[in-house]
This record gives sequence, structure tokens and C-alpha cells, in this order.
Amino acid sequence: MVEANSIRLWFRFFGRILFAPTKLSNRKMKNLKYIYIAVFVFISNTIFAQNQAAGSPQTKAIALVGATIHTATGQVIENGVIVFNKGIITAIGGVGTAYDKVNTETIDVAGKRIYPGLISPVNSLGLVEIEAVRATNDLSEIGGINPHVRSLIAYNTDSELIPTVRSNGILITQPTPQGEIIGGMSSVMQMDGWNWEDAVLKKDDGIHLNWIGYFKREFDFATGTASTKRNDKRDDMVRELDKTFNDAIAYAQVKNPATINVKLEAMKGLFDGTKNLYISADYGKEIIEAVQFAKSKGVKNIVIIGAEEALLAADFLKENNVSVIVSSTHRLPNNADDDTDIAYKLPYLLSQKGILVGLAYVGLNWRTRNLPFLAGTVAGHGMSKEQALQLITANNAKILGIDKMVGTLEIGKHATLIVSAGDALDMRTAKIEQAFIQGRKVDLDDKQKRLYRKYSEKYGTK
Repeated sequence: MVEANSIRLWFRFFGRILFAPTKLSNRKMKNLKYIYIAVFVFISNTIFAQNQAAGSPQTKAIALVGATIHTATGQVIENGVIVFNKGIITAIGGVGTAYDKVNTETIDVAGKRIYPGLISPVNSLGLVEIEAVRATNDLSEIGGINPHVRSLIAYNTDSELIPTVRSNGILITQPTPQGEIIGGMSSVMQMDGWNWEDAVLKKDDGIHLNWIGYFKREFDFATGTASTKRNDKRDDMVRELDKTFNDAIAYAQVKNPATINVKLEAMKGLFDGTKNLYISADYGKEIIEAVQFAKSKGVKNIVIIGAEEALLAADFLKENNVSVIVSSTHRLPNNADDDTDIAYKLPYLLSQKGILVGLAYVGLNWRTRNLPFLAGTVAGHGMSKEQALQLITANNAKILGIDKMVGTLEIGKHATLIVSAGDALDMRTAKIEQAFIQGRKVDLDDKQKRLYRKYSEKYGTK
């Protein structure tokens, strides 16, 4: 619900516009007022069409009984029992697992499947609402190097897109700022809460760097064609990046700086291991170059994002203990002599090299709801279903540094989980029926479902 004071403010604002003195002609003023009225009607509809409320804290222990439990540890429990109280898993096991049945709400989920809440890293969910409307985009800031920019405070818990993604079992996201070189800091958010303070799971988990390539891709919207051109500004950009890191290293050595530099202050965590450095790089040579640069500056934790040609640098990545988050695998091969299914096999082949691999729909907001189906495709190209599940649960949790809280279903971890009527990694059978975030039961309704019900009634297709 929107408070009456907020509504009155909107009326007062537009009233001043509509009835303020003006030097415009009557005709122009009339047209202007029509425009403002149309805008006001649009905003009013937006105000009154809010999403469902956030889930209430768990007040009683809950036991889900009878489902097949996919723990994401490699263990699958048939006819299982999982109990959680005050948002924490207190018991998990097979039939006969003991729990206090008198003081516990028992929910029969026989024939269903239980999974950990899926984790979607590196996307713009909650930062972009309508891509074509600039006022709803809070994805980037002016300037090439912005390590101090925080996606945390821009995360919009009222986004209409969040419930549609949540309906596919994704309960944790990493809204990521974008930029030319250093976009800023991401945070890990739970996809339920009244505001970002409620939703945050891990603040400022890392800084995102777009590695400066030798070539750049450009798209001509007039002709609909893409081209690759040499990056003539690369040397200057690399020098600027090098200077920024050198300044940050020097600044980090000062215990109590007389003047706080917000950009350099944000980078301190890269050198003591409290923050990850996420580097977006696809080509083999650029991946090696980016890791060597970060290592030379004393960065502790490095994660490569995208990594389309990571196999060319796999041994190097393993030697340097670098994790990889593979971007969307639903794509064509980059090179004519690549296997046609190389993108689908990439997570499996990298994991065979001993690299910690996660999976993401990089950069996209609403399409990140298809993340479980990316994992399902990987399962058909080398990995088992349980290994593919780990890509979007346990492995992503380890990479983001939240594995002590979520990512697997184990005693002592958060009760962040989903109940599906079918295989959650198969788009043909996936149907998420229940979701819990820290034990809070989440409303799985969304705008698309409401529209479906509305027009099903209208046209009698129910």
C-alpha cells in the first residue's frame, strides 16, 4: 500500500505544474497540460498497482514431508523430510527423521521435489525496469572508473520483474552495476523484502571490472549489423586502470587517511580478501592478461565472468586458483572450427580441469529466469543433473562467498528453498509451487500470472 502522504505529494506536485502562472500561449499551455495529465495517469496506475507484500517472518517450525530432496551436495534423499525453524534448517533426512510433530506445521509434499533456492549472479535485476525508459534504468554512472558505485542502494524491491524471476525458483540475485572499465560494487540480495535493507544478504561483495580488450564490438542499429573494430583507446585506458590500482594500493597502506577518497576506499577489500574482483573477459589471451594484472596488484580473490574461451587458459586458471562464472550457454560457437555444442559443454570441461565453475545469465534482468534451464542443458552435455544443479546453487554460493548461509540444504543453513512439481531444470516439467526465503513463505504470484488469469477469464480459455 502507498501511504496517503505520498499520494498527496503527487497531487500537489502536478497541481502546481497544471495551475502555475506561465508565459506560454493558451494553445501551448493546453497541450502541455494534456501531456502532464497523461503522465500523471500513468504514474497513478503505477502507484496503485503494487506487487504483493514481502513474506512474514517464520513464527512456527515447518516440516516438508514426502518429497525428493536435492540437497546440492550430491546427495538425493527420496521420500525425505526437511524441518526448519526461525529461518534455519534444523533437520533433514529420509522417512522417519525425528522432529517435534506437535509444535511443527507439517506440509505434505509427496511426489514433489525440493531444491535449494537458485542463485543468479551478475545481472541487472532490480536495477532496470523498462530498458527503453531511461528513468527506470539505474545500471551505470557517468565516468569510466567508478569502484565506489553501489548497486545495493539502487536495488528496487518493488520491481515487477523480480516476482516473474522468482517464480522459476531463483531466490538470490547479484545486481551488478555496469560501466566502461570499472562499473562499481555488486551486492548479494534475497528476492523478498520491503526494501534493500531487508533484502541484502551480503553487502558490497565485490568490484566489477570490464577487461580492456584489443578489439571492441559495435552494433549499427540503422542497419542491424554488428562489427568488430580495433580499440584505439586501449593503451590510454590501461594506463588509467593501472594508475587507479597503484593509487588504491598506496591508499590501503595508510591506516587513518586525513582525507577519505571514496573511490580508493572502496577498493581496499580487494587487497585483504574481503571483496572479489570480478573481471569480464571472454578471449583466452585477455583472460590470462587480466588475471596477471590483478595478481601483480595483489588482488586476493579473482573471478572471471563470461569466459567463452576459458578452455584456452584452463591450466593457467587452475594454477592461479581463479573461479569462473560462465555466461549464457544458449549460443552459437565463436569459431567455425569449434564443436557445435562447445558452449553447452564448457562448464563440464572447465570443471574437469579442477576449476570452480558457476553459471549465470550475465547482464540480463528478466531473462535470468531461464537460468535453471541453462543448467538443464549442461546436464545433457557431460554433467549429471546433480552436478548441473550445483552450478546454480552450491558453486555460485562459494564464488559469491555466501556458501556458509545458502547454496545447499544442510542443517544450520538458511531455509531458502523451493518446492517444484517437476524437475526444476527442465522447462517442460518445472513448476515452482512453494518458496521459502529464510523460512518466510514467499508469494509466488506475479504480473504475468495475473494477466494470464485476467484474459483466460475474458476469453474463456481456463
